[in-house]
Amino acid sequence: MNQHIIHVYLMPGMAASSKIFEHIKLPENQFEIHYLEWLIPIENESVEDYSLRLTNKINHDNIVLIGVSFGGVIVQEMSKHIRVRKLIIISSVKSLHELPKRMQLAKVTKAYKLLPTQLVSNIDLLAKYAFGSNVAKRLDLYKKYLSVNDSHYLSWAIKQMICWNQDIPNPELIHIHGDNDAVFPIKNIKNCITIKNGSHIMIINKYKWFNEHLPSIILGNENHYL
Repeated sequence: MNQHIIHVYLMPGMAASSKIFEHIKLPENQFEIHYLEWLIPIENESVEDYSLRLTNKINHDNIVLIGVSFGGVIVQEMSKHIRVRKLIIISSVKSLHELPKRMQLAKVTKAYKLLPTQLVSNIDLLAKYAFGSNVAKRLDLYKKYLSVNDSHYLSWAIKQMICWNQDIPNPELIHIHGDNDAVFPIKNIKNCITIKNGSHIMIINKYKWFNEHLPSIILGNENHYL
């Protein structure tokens, strides 16, 4: 086996499967892609303990961790337990201060407790919450990416996203964000690589940009994009 291969682990967004990465291709002579999937949380499991449990799925050293949306929160927590070569989040947040006001309000009022029952029974609502508001016309496309409809998972995931308490961002983290993200508006995001016309699902519909630029970013040329 080539000892110089860089192992890249990909974590999807809330309720989504690794199919969201189906078009992501990296040069096989340099990189090997591994897909992470959501586990069902243990009762009252913290996001910290969940992320630690997910590190059991990592089978290599000095890896690249890439997470999308809530998956970006998870990989940040995972990186506190394992050595990573590069930590990259896409369409996500680096701290509680980047959460939109509606999520901050939901934290204070605990309104997030009212959401999951509706979401489980209504794929349209789940798609809207997971991918943003402008999905109605292409709902069939997105249905295939939503793989987790377990009510316990959804209750847990929504609470952990809204109540995430990371105050200070990881200074080594690389953040890639779209300027048209309806879930995490760019106005709340600082110090990121900005993708023009990138939506919350740009990992799906702007995969060509990622295929072109991720290798360079992973290898340490991220300053070129900032």
